[in-house]
Amino acid sequence: MRRNRERMIREQLEARGITDPRVLSAMRKIPRHLYVQEALRLQAYEDHPLPIGYGQTISQPYIVAYMSEQLETAPGMSVLEIGTGSGYQATVLAEMGLDVYSVERLRELHFATQKLLRELKYYHIRLKLDDGTMGWPEMGPFDRIIVTAGGPTIPEPLVHQLADPGMLLIPVGKNKRMQQLVRIRKQDGDVTLERLCGVQFVDLVGTHGW
Repeated sequence: MRRNRERMIREQLEARGITDPRVLSAMRKIPRHLYVQEALRLQAYEDHPLPIGYGQTISQPYIVAYMSEQLETAPGMSVLEIGTGSGYQATVLAEMGLDVYSVERLRELHFATQKLLRELKYYHIRLKLDDGTMGWPEMGPFDRIIVTAGGPTIPEPLVHQLADPGMLLIPVGKNKRMQQLVRIRKQDGDVTLERLCGVQFVDLVGTHGW
């Protein structure tokens, strides 16, 4: 699997312009195949998302790397992830030296991922079972927020829980099958929006989602 991981780094990430050394180092280290069902492990390093059960997916490697790079982080920053899923994105951020908080709404997936992260000794990643569109107010504000599901609008609670300065990445779109990845920056009380690229994520379900 290490050879597959190196090929993933070389052909899917570096070849497409991912240059952040912390992103590349994290994804080179993490055994991505352990985050998917055993029957799918041979596909874990291929250039597409994979199902992880409960109607959810693990994003393709390039999207994980791209979003991690676009967060423009520095070690020691706090980051809130909405949509824990398999836990892969959370561990990439943790390996990048970030203080990670992650919220998942699906009970079975939350506990399965909690068990996996304990087995992999990621004890410092904080997990919560809740409506992710409400964020995690008691632990904020957060330097960075990353949402790994697509919603119709930007949840106001997440903007409120963003530090100043701070940055939020979220897929947004009225079409459930296609969204725009947008980057929200908060600086000196001002909030600005930048559209990055088209993406396709599972639905962001909750009070401020679908």
